[in-house]
Formats: sequence, structure tokens, C-alpha cells
Amino acid sequence: MAKVTGSISASDGDHGATGLFNVTGDRELDLDIIYDVPVKISVILGKTKMTIGQLLRMENGNVIELERKVGEVVDIRVNDRVVARGEIVIVDENVGVTLTEIIKNDQ
Repeated sequence: MAKVTGSISASDGDHGATGLFNVTGDRELDLDIIYDVPVKISVILGKTKMTIGQLLRMENGNVIELERKVGEVVDIRVNDRVVARGEIVIVDENVGVTLTEIIKNDQ
């Protein structure tokens, strides 16, 4: 039996997605087509409990204290899926997250 080699270029005419396929149909990675796709990234920095009365008494400038501290581990979500973990940091006057672990999904 002869083995056929080569590739086929394909395009999704409606969405402009293109890619290369080998003759077995496996898609090769062409990440250029996804670089500009927007995603929602979220990190929950903490939670707290308060009564409705406490909430209604809040004014501009009040601080809501959270149960998490700087340096604690938080989940980093992309489109509501946990993809990494990081530590809460303060940079100048901004709150940020330092990436500490990428979560691999082996499903």
C-alpha cells in the first residue's frame, strides 16, 4: 500500500478561519487565526458577608474588607473555566495577580 503525503489548505468562508490539514484530516496548529479572538478573564479576589443594613449605609470611599490577603492563591478563569492559579499582588496602587500555575486539562 502506498502512503500519500501532503497538505490541503482550507478556509471557513463565513468566518475567515483558515488552517492546514494533512491528508489524514488532522488539523495542524495555526494559532494566527485566534490571536484576535476576545476572551473574558476573571479573578475573584475575595468575598465577604454583610447585612442589608450595612450595605445600605455604604458611602463613597468605604472599604469592603475581603477574607483574602495579598499573596494568597486565586483561580484565574478564561470564559468561566479555571485555566491557571496565581497570587494576589499589589503593584504601585493597583491590584494584580502573579501567574503561578497553568492548569492542564487532560480530558
